Amino acid sequence: MSLTQFKNGYWYATELKIFGEALGIPSAKKLRKDELGKAITQFLKTGKIQAPTKRNLSRAGVKDVDLGLSLQLPIVNYTSNKATKTFIEHEARKLVPNLKRKSGARYRLNRWREEQLTRGISITYEDLVRRYIELNQMEGTFAKIPQVCYINFLSEFLANEKGATREQGIAAWKKLKQLDTPKTYSAWKKSK
Repeated sequence: MSLTQFKNGYWYATELKIFGEALGIPSAKKLRKDELGKAITQFLKTGKIQAPTKRNLSRAGVKDVDLGLSLQLPIVNYTSNKATKTFIEHEARKLVPNLKRKSGARYRLNRWREEQLTRGISITYEDLVRRYIELNQMEGTFAKIPQVCYINFLSEFLANEKGATREQGIAAWKKLKQLDTPKTYSAWKKSK
């Protein structure tokens, strides 16, 4: 597969994990979709496999959630599941009762948590709750994550197509996925 073919395709995380494993990318099954995409792109450009992330992908030991989540508990083996999300949300609302959930806050909270741990900074669940509150209280919308994905396409489609509906955006996305072109709003617009 060429780099252009890879970039013009739309790949589900499961497909990337299989492809990453076939290429020999370390811990491919444990990587996020964006990390796998970068690692595969790097391989297609250079023919060399590089470590796609500096974060610890080992999940040995007892999960934090199984220890019983508390604000004082250091984050060691985090699990992104309903129990953990409910705990964070519940503790945040104790501090800020009318806290409104902001789209994209959880994603950014997870990236912040990963960054702290990768840098060797110990954090607790209280730190995580406080950061979650900060993210939800930030003014304005978050900057778009620079990744080719459905949600970015839909957002641009609805912002630029006068009177467009979500259903029309979904239909346009489905058509775009069939085309041999990047999966972006601008590429869709050019293809019309």
